[in-house]
Amino acid sequence: MAENILKKLVENSKRAIDDGVYEINEQLEKSNYDFIDIINTNSHPTLLTEVKFSSPSLGKIRTISDPLKIAKQMIDGGSRALSVLTQPHLFNGSPEFFMAIRREVKVPMLMKDIVVDKIQIEAGRKIGADFMLLIQSLFDKKFLDDIDEFVEFGHKNGLKVLLEVHTLDEFNNALKTNADLIGINNRNLDTLEIDLTTTEKILKNFDSSRPIISESGIESPDHIKFLKESGASAFLIGSSIMKSQNIEEHVKKLVSAY
Repeated sequence: MAENILKKLVENSKRAIDDGVYEINEQLEKSNYDFIDIINTNSHPTLLTEVKFSSPSLGKIRTISDPLKIAKQMIDGGSRALSVLTQPHLFNGSPEFFMAIRREVKVPMLMKDIVVDKIQIEAGRKIGADFMLLIQSLFDKKFLDDIDEFVEFGHKNGLKVLLEVHTLDEFNNALKTNADLIGINNRNLDTLEIDLTTTEKILKNFDSSRPIISESGIESPDHIKFLKESGASAFLIGSSIMKSQNIEEHVKKLVSAY
């Protein structure tokens, strides 16, 4: 792909920062639940379902509507945690969407954004996020400098860290950090192509010392079964749910995969 997607995502975040998107004047409480405990004790697939209206790969996924109503449908279907996009550019997300859900919903919530600056992490604390996302390749490809500093700053702000990888090298680098969860993105952010066997290949010889979330391209109970057998502990699912005509039923179907 001619345009470097990662570079574009970083520039978008800097633009959002300059626009004042992360200047938050409230302080909302995060949940009282530990998502890692939920993963470790849940006998069914643990879903981290994602409220997002657009993406770089699909463009518009769903007409922007009430994010709280969507979030409640996901939880009613059996989702145990929520990921909510706070990035306006290419994703049509916003901290306001996150806060509207946080005020009414008690499950753990991930602030899903391209974090390039500590002001975004401080915003995560203010909007009541339990988790924040970091992307390993931004550090490996030198878009950002010190991953340990970002992880530590997240922890200082009361946020757990989901660190996302796509390759075995990135995975091995992620294991050297103090990130609380590691996410394996089945989507290549350079090409936007999806390959579910990415999770399988990376986890081939892994001893499960940390919970692993498989992300992107998950559409069916069979996908969940495959990824579970590959070693994934939980599943981040956005587009297939957001595209669904009946969000609650679609989530129920996925939760009953095993």
